[in-house]
Amino acid sequence: MPDTPSTDLSPREVLEAYHRAIVAADADAVAELYAVDAVHEFPFLFPGVTDYHGREEVRAGYRAAWEQSPARTEKVVEVAVHEGKDHELVIAERFFEGTISTTGESFLVPSILVLRVRDGRIVHARDYMDGLGTAKAMGALEYVVSALGANA
Repeated sequence: MPDTPSTDLSPREVLEAYHRAIVAADADAVAELYAVDAVHEFPFLFPGVTDYHGREEVRAGYRAAWEQSPARTEKVVEVAVHEGKDHELVIAERFFEGTISTTGESFLVPSILVLRVRDGRIVHARDYMDGLGTAKAMGALEYVVSALGANA
């Protein structure tokens, strides 16, 4: 996407492009959906996960997460998409379905994503993902418990 905002994409279309980029594990495609000064928040406590401030942090954060994780999302299953009176807002209830590359185990992780889209770009995201479910699928629960205990 070019640096100039695109009014051609609705919030729902941006959400669909976001899901395609997640399945492709394409950090550049994800980042280009964001405004330059966007904020992506992860409200749930999870070791090593921090909010992203700006498009380049989104790009770097997704790239690093995908390089470090054996979890490979193969499908995003939308349970429901909510659009209301606020035409900039779209909320997706969804599951990430995929495989852990190191074990071959499958996973299904629930998530809710709240996006505010202005002029065809994400300006704010709140990402509520089941971090413990993800850690369990990856066999990393002991690490998470240890990391949380170290920060107590």
